[in-house]
Amino acid sequence: MKFQVGDKVVVQHSNDEGEVVEIINDKMVLVDVRGVKFPAYTDQLDFPYFKRFTEKKLFPPEKKPKKFIDQLPPEKMPAGGQKKERIAKLADGVWFTFLPVFDNDEFGDDVVDSLKIHLVNNTAVGYQFSYHLSYAGTSDFDLDNQVGAFQDFYLHDIPFANLNDNPAFECEFSLLAPDKTRADHYETSLKLKAKQVFNKIEEIKKNGEATFSFRLFESYPFRTAEEPVVDTRILAGSGFRMYEASRARQHLESARSELDLHIEKLVEKWQSLDNFEILTLQLQTFEKYFDLALAHHLPSMIVIHGLGTGKLRDEIHEILRTKRQVKSFVNRYDPRYGYGATEIFFQY
Repeated sequence: MKFQVGDKVVVQHSNDEGEVVEIINDKMVLVDVRGVKFPAYTDQLDFPYFKRFTEKKLFPPEKKPKKFIDQLPPEKMPAGGQKKERIAKLADGVWFTFLPVFDNDEFGDDVVDSLKIHLVNNTAVGYQFSYHLSYAGTSDFDLDNQVGAFQDFYLHDIPFANLNDNPAFECEFSLLAPDKTRADHYETSLKLKAKQVFNKIEEIKKNGEATFSFRLFESYPFRTAEEPVVDTRILAGSGFRMYEASRARQHLESARSELDLHIEKLVEKWQSLDNFEILTLQLQTFEKYFDLALAHHLPSMIVIHGLGTGKLRDEIHEILRTKRQVKSFVNRYDPRYGYGATEIFFQY
């Protein structure tokens, strides 16, 4: 390693002098320049002694024009009065920011070993958040915490090889200071593909940057218009059957803990249907019994989708990834169905 913690360094592109405060890996360190910390590649840094002894001293350095206090832009400070440290400079909004950690392989080439993940809040309000990471539908990591206005929050590291397992990053936000005009909560997610990340890494290496980011939302959403209040007496007088909310579940159709979506189980004359009609009917049936399983508070549910081309299975898995009530789901070998069924586990 060229540098050690405590070394004085010069940032080549800006000529600013700073100090190494942390070794990230063989190619990257964390630098402190006048109280601002940021990651930098070691090939973008140099020792200040070389700069000082090679500068031409023929002419005295030009004096910088004076700046008066009313010309300086105000600096935003977080609670506690200490200078904030930001992982990246980004536009307004809330972002996932990824810091690739590089290592050398057996051939001496730079390879990405892992990704450091930060939640970056570039808005003027703070949030309570619930973070969830899953791979191919299997839950892996959960975290509940808070992030202040114009602050960053380090979440965790993930191995770079895990990108091959279709990671899904999900977050649910709510305001730390409730606002009647804003939504009670807001859910968003990010699904990454390995090729997408490869392209991002090549882009930041080309531009000499340390991180890449994806925006989750630009501003926290407003509350939707409330539904009009319906006078239940009018409905009852018109012949509608009214139930108490606490007893509504007993009037619902029974749920199924095992749902077979083979088309011959759903309709009798299915031979006249084309592939699109078959898939549509299967997905409609799945969503109906998924909702019934939630209404009856089933702990789990098995959906038999068969093998075939895998289209029905993939469509069901995509739907499950968007459902906050799904704790996890798995498509593993079962002696009853082979790989033709997915088991879903609910959370309430």
